[in-house]
Amino acid sequence: MTVHLMKDGWIGVIKGRPQVGAVAERSRRTQPQDIDAFADMTGDRNPLHYDKRLAEASVFGKLIVQGGVTSGILNAVVAEDIPGPGSVFLEVSWKFVKAVGVGELITGRVEVKEVRADKPITKLETSVRNEAGEICLTGTATVFTVPLAKG
Repeated sequence: MTVHLMKDGWIGVIKGRPQVGAVAERSRRTQPQDIDAFADMTGDRNPLHYDKRLAEASVFGKLIVQGGVTSGILNAVVAEDIPGPGSVFLEVSWKFVKAVGVGELITGRVEVKEVRADKPITKLETSVRNEAGEICLTGTATVFTVPLAKG
């Protein structure tokens, strides 16, 4: 009889293997400079982000931040909290449900749904809510965590 021992894929991961059901959240208030910084990085200068008159006359009724600003808070939750340092997105499936305005407090949340034992791969349920508790973004993400500690 051959016994195969599965290698622990989480050796060297700074925060270790996350547990199914674990949750992490981070909040921040969006600012006009978020729009500028994102536009400088990407070239996204959509009038909905810059032209107050046009934005207020639109279906949104206000200046809104780019979707990348909204989803960006999830980068921080994943890289800093769960799974933690060394984590990068492999796959995301996000639905942008409600636009986020300038000056709104948003909260990014991740919940661990699956954890592979053989590789540092985590499947997460993700969301971003505004301060009224309304979902602005919802979906899932698969994350790989690079072992950074000596293990």
